[in-house]
Amino acid sequence: MIDRNAATRALECALSKGGDFAEIFFEDALTNNLSLIGGQMDAATTLRSHGAGIRVYRGLNSVYVHTSDTSEAALLKAARQAADAVAQNQRPGLSIALAAQTQAANIHPLRLAPEATPGARKAELMRAAYHAAKDEGAAVSQVQVSLVDADQHIAVVNSEGLLRTDRRTRTRIAIHAVASSGGENQVGAEAPGALGGYELFEAVDVEARARMAARTALTMLSAEECPAGEMPVVIDGAFGGVIFHEACGHSLEATAVAINASEMCGKIGQKVASDVVTAIDDGTIPGAWGSINMDDEGMDTNRLVLIENGILKNYMIDRLNGRRMGMAPTGSARRQSYAFEPTSRMRNTFIAAGSTPDEEIIRTMGNGLYAAKMGGGSVNPVTGEFNFAVGEGYLVKDGKIDRPVRGATLVGKGTEVLMRIDRVGRDLRLAEGMCGSLSGSVPVCVGQPMIRVSRMTVGGRK
Repeated sequence: MIDRNAATRALECALSKGGDFAEIFFEDALTNNLSLIGGQMDAATTLRSHGAGIRVYRGLNSVYVHTSDTSEAALLKAARQAADAVAQNQRPGLSIALAAQTQAANIHPLRLAPEATPGARKAELMRAAYHAAKDEGAAVSQVQVSLVDADQHIAVVNSEGLLRTDRRTRTRIAIHAVASSGGENQVGAEAPGALGGYELFEAVDVEARARMAARTALTMLSAEECPAGEMPVVIDGAFGGVIFHEACGHSLEATAVAINASEMCGKIGQKVASDVVTAIDDGTIPGAWGSINMDDEGMDTNRLVLIENGILKNYMIDRLNGRRMGMAPTGSARRQSYAFEPTSRMRNTFIAAGSTPDEEIIRTMGNGLYAAKMGGGSVNPVTGEFNFAVGEGYLVKDGKIDRPVRGATLVGKGTEVLMRIDRVGRDLRLAEGMCGSLSGSVPVCVGQPMIRVSRMTVGGRK
């Protein structure tokens, strides 16, 4: 994938007109997508992403040029374009010495590679999920199943002498069940995935997950509308962590912090959450969907404590924004592909386990809302204000789960919600998702144990 001499000459060319740092990101990736609708295979596609991106820094400015042609001539052309964009003065005779090529240590073993998994086995998994969801109830009107596997080979080369490679294989199945009655539809979804191959399905029971998706749709189909108001809210684990990810996590990325576009700017060492909240971004969890061996700047992954017992400890920082902030990178630089310049991004981001049993969290809340599953939403990272849909919700009356409700939304501000978390459960669970930002869409995990927010605005029926 990479010619050492060609990369060296391209880096020297990129710095020839005044740049002070240059980097090349090489990628060669294959992605297979299968979809099943109504019990029949609907589509099968294979996509290849092959190319390289060259970026040049001059001070706090960055220029990025990418190409799908990785020949030496194409690399030199891209390097000249980047060099011209930062042109300040000539630097003739510049020489770069690359270190020996190294492979990132693989902390996520791959056992059943996608290319070694027969198509018949993939179809079998998808059909099993379909039938399990359909059999959950006559009102389940439609089931869609998609299966994706991706095998990405990358290399990062830079003017400081780094030459490092990595392989990333990811596999994920997504199940969407629709329940219908009287012209009304409700949806339930499950989408487990992993950094790894088809060994995923030794740990994940696709039929059980399909039944969970169908049950959510069926439960919400018969639920009444949620009443609106301010009340205690319990948010369950796994995808419940999307609120922290969106309302607080993005505010801790240097992408926003470095340009003063975050409510968390300048708050390292300050109290930003209640004492029971510790939040972590961890790229080292074996096999987790958002894990990596190294980031897209060639830096080792790590476990980064963001908030500890309510005190802000760290931001997630990439190389360029680290320059702007005067802080070291944290192994958080990520990108969708070679067509994107990297920036600071989350990996597996979660609120750490606490000490309160789940049953006690609900038993002592009085009247309120239990958000068993979260849906989508929106957030303003500058202010931290958010609005999220509850995918599966229940009213709690006198400390007991009373009845299902639908149409609930959670409205608030990230820092206010963090301060109002008064209980954190013991059972940390993660859930898989895709996160979009300046550097494209990347795999992430969100997560938390069950948590309780002492008071929160719930949107619903007046």
